[in-house]
Amino acid sequence: MTLDSRQEAALQAIADRFIALHKGDAVKALKEMIVLNGHLQERLDVVEETRRAVR
Repeated sequence: MTLDSRQEAALQAIADRFIALHKGDAVKALKEMIVLNGHLQERLDVVEETRRAVR
C-alpha cells in the first residue's frame, strides 16, 4: 500500500495520539492495537458469515 504525503501525515498524527493515550509506550499501544484488530476481525467474520447465510 502506498500513501501520499497527506495520508502519511494523517496516519502519523493518529499513531502519535494513540501512543500518547498509552503514556508514550509504543509497545503497549501496539499490543492493544493487535487486540483491537482481533476483535474487529471477529466482528467482520460474523458479518461475512451472516451475509453468506442470507444468500
